[in-house]
Amino acid sequence: MSASFDTSAPATDTGATGGRPTRVWVLVVALLAACFAFQLNASMLSPALKNIEDSLGATSAEVGLTQTAFFTSAALFSLFLPRLGDLVGRRRVLVSMMVLMVVGCVVAALAQNVPTLFVGRVVQGISGPTVPLCLIMLRGEVHDPKKYGTLLGVITAVNGGIAGVDSIAGGALADRYGFQSVFWVMAAVAALAAVLVATLTPESVAAGAKTRMDWPGVTLLVVSVGAALIALNEAGKLGAANWSLVVGLFVVCGLAFALFWRTENRSSHPLVATRHLRRRSTWALLLTTVLTMTGVFAVMNGLIPAFAQDAQAGFGMSAEASAWWTLTPYALAGLAMGPIAGRLAATFGYGRILRLGLIGSAAMVALMIVTLRGDSRALLLVTAVLIGVTYAGIGNIVLNGLGIVLSPRENPGFLPGLNAGAFNLGAGLSFAVLYAVQTAAKPTDGTSAAGYTAGMIAGVVLLGAAFLTSFLIPKPVEAEES
Repeated sequence: MSASFDTSAPATDTGATGGRPTRVWVLVVALLAACFAFQLNASMLSPALKNIEDSLGATSAEVGLTQTAFFTSAALFSLFLPRLGDLVGRRRVLVSMMVLMVVGCVVAALAQNVPTLFVGRVVQGISGPTVPLCLIMLRGEVHDPKKYGTLLGVITAVNGGIAGVDSIAGGALADRYGFQSVFWVMAAVAALAAVLVATLTPESVAAGAKTRMDWPGVTLLVVSVGAALIALNEAGKLGAANWSLVVGLFVVCGLAFALFWRTENRSSHPLVATRHLRRRSTWALLLTTVLTMTGVFAVMNGLIPAFAQDAQAGFGMSAEASAWWTLTPYALAGLAMGPIAGRLAATFGYGRILRLGLIGSAAMVALMIVTLRGDSRALLLVTAVLIGVTYAGIGNIVLNGLGIVLSPRENPGFLPGLNAGAFNLGAGLSFAVLYAVQTAAKPTDGTSAAGYTAGMIAGVVLLGAAFLTSFLIPKPVEAEES
């Protein structure tokens, strides 16, 4: 016997427009198109960064700042756009995000200098909460736990990379036609996604939602999280960082959050009631997400590719070759495992499958340490695949899913938004913490892998902490079979 969702109407939603019921496969096609569009913005440009430097006469640091602008923008808009969708309509908000993505792509494609490119990337970042918004819309239409878990895995797996094809295509386009062609392709996909979402998905809002948005609360939360993200990015520069700025930004972060808490307690229509922030389903999930991302993100997106390219301590591969040996198999494994993990979570419990993914991720990062000393490309490939299965295919999927199924009925958009912010916060912390450890342990002659090993040991410790905090996350009863 299963504890399934209410099959007559979603527990958290009410339709805004009525009309004929939407076929699930049609809905999934439209939502996948939106997720594809966002993922291209996030990953397709990476191989084109050198082309941008040469074309615009910019430095690596200046171009890197435009990437930081995109991810920071994505994190900040994720904090409140899902809640805005609860109030004014999720389809309306998602279509608007896709249209603004097109605008940002066009601005970036026409950029003749770095400031214009910066503006374009910030506008593209408004699409940040695409995946959580799609998952909320999916839950409003799919009420069977197993089916929802499977489709959740399909949609969320795209967020880990489109089987590596996105990066390869970005590099090929940039080489043949310049970086502008990458943005034009992004714009075309985003425009198609906007049309599909507008025509193939139903409108929905949160049941009993009030019509007013808590803009003072939004402003204070954005300032708090934004200050933290900028501080982490600055701290990631290590020896070149302005530590006075870092401390000042963390002070601003703390003050803004204290004011946010006070504002939410006094507001008649808070962005999120503080009683929800006190719930284990909120803080335990957010803490687990931050610890997980801090432990694994810089390993697969920084340390391992850097080791593969390191001519002294590593394999001395080219950037393209290192992607084929590490990032592409990692993304492919995550994409294949995602739907399976979602179904397993609904069948055997989100908590159990999450912990399986976390302990597996820690074990695979530990195995990576053996790879550093073994001088084996085959072992590097195998461990990249296994981390793709355990983190990208299980941990990432279940953490995203928990943000949806644990969100309170009267405010279904708040926890997915905060969880998206936690993913970005953890990613920033990962580069700051793991790279600091690597730098401290790196030998002066650079001929050994001691620095990489130390960074990965720190990652294993953090993943172990995430495993422990995951036991505090309550069971999402309605989303699982009993």
